[in-house]
Amino acid sequence: MTGRATAAPRPGRRDFLRAGVLGLGLGDLLRARAASAEPAADTACILVWLNGGPSHLETYDPKPDAPAEYRGEFGAMPTTVVGLRVCELLPRHARIADKFSLVRSVSHEFGAHAGGVQQVLTGRRPLAVEKEEPDYPDLGSVVKRVRAEGRPVLPPYVTIPFRFESGGPAYLGKAFEPFVVPVSPNAPRFEVPNLSLPAAAAGRLHDRLELLASFDDSRRALDPTGVMDAMDHHQREAVALLTGDAARRAFDIGREPPQLRDRYGRTRVGQSLLLARRLAEAGAGLVTVMAGSFDTPNGNGNWDDHAVAWNIFDQMRLRLPVYDQALTALIEDIYDRGLDRKLLVCALGEFGRTPKVSVGPGGRPGREHHPAAMSVLVSGGGLRMGQVVGSTDARGERPRDRPLRPTDFLATVYAHLGIDPRREFRDFGGRPLAILPDGEPIRELTI
Repeated sequence: MTGRATAAPRPGRRDFLRAGVLGLGLGDLLRARAASAEPAADTACILVWLNGGPSHLETYDPKPDAPAEYRGEFGAMPTTVVGLRVCELLPRHARIADKFSLVRSVSHEFGAHAGGVQQVLTGRRPLAVEKEEPDYPDLGSVVKRVRAEGRPVLPPYVTIPFRFESGGPAYLGKAFEPFVVPVSPNAPRFEVPNLSLPAAAAGRLHDRLELLASFDDSRRALDPTGVMDAMDHHQREAVALLTGDAARRAFDIGREPPQLRDRYGRTRVGQSLLLARRLAEAGAGLVTVMAGSFDTPNGNGNWDDHAVAWNIFDQMRLRLPVYDQALTALIEDIYDRGLDRKLLVCALGEFGRTPKVSVGPGGRPGREHHPAAMSVLVSGGGLRMGQVVGSTDARGERPRDRPLRPTDFLATVYAHLGIDPRREFRDFGGRPLAILPDGEPIRELTI
């Protein structure tokens, strides 16, 4: 497909049911799976996306010896790994540091949100700094494109609780957009929309499919190429996904023990990460959790901590305990279940923040966009844990050693998923373009 992708609205429960009743919308999203020629790997990735761009100094690259205007208000906490320190507001991280590794020397050049997201998730420089519509397919759309043909149990690319505003499939086509699952913090059970259909809706769906079947002979007479047969196939896949027991079980986080749900935290981020583990374990290839949707009172909705409306240090005091609990629960849960080779967890945003603290109206401190240095957490995936790869200078302004690019991070993820980053797809102009222009899996993470 060569049509240019456009931003899609965030679906709610009614959209899920409408897709089930018509049996068409989700089929469109699944239709192009048959074009894939690569075998499916028994691996998956959970991308914990810190949208807005987290401060590396207040998370994974603290600088306690820097001048006060750089180091901020928090100290650095030692961890179970000798020499590895994290922000003092991440005590649960400190206790399980042997189960993750930190890459501290990733950098790029795009300091705007849209451009930063596209640079990090596509590995290519966007053609415009603030262009919301992507020029190249992002990680999730590529994963969906290359997963093998077959009857899906789950969508190969899921985002929770909303999609990237500036990411997407670009020239791969709208069929490779994510399956979006909203998770409401207001629901007492933190339920996701029910994928099963009520009896009346199921009856209407059956009638709809019978009506479509009545046109089969005419459609096939007009289409000797077999496209209609392929449409029917993917339509059936969509119906199976919406009505099948396997999908319904995977999406039902109520099946988890209450104690485990408490361990993740009864927050939007915590329950989203628990759902992500269930989906990845059940067969989804890439599950992205937009971990900037914090349901904390009087808080910034993401990690975009400018010196304008919010005090970055007050926001971190609200945000980091929620994040610390949720992410460490996910990591421990994966290891406890013996999934640490199958599942790779990555936590990052589109860039870091300026090491020197800015002062805004009313003396409110903040940090601005800073793509010259950012940190990435990785856990599982059969990779080498309990280490730090690369470093930044004394003030956290830029990489000091082992400088890495987003393409190196992406190459690491693609290697885990069994995807060849040299594989080519045709762009809007019909030219063959490799998935990545360059980059190699980060060797220090390989056992």
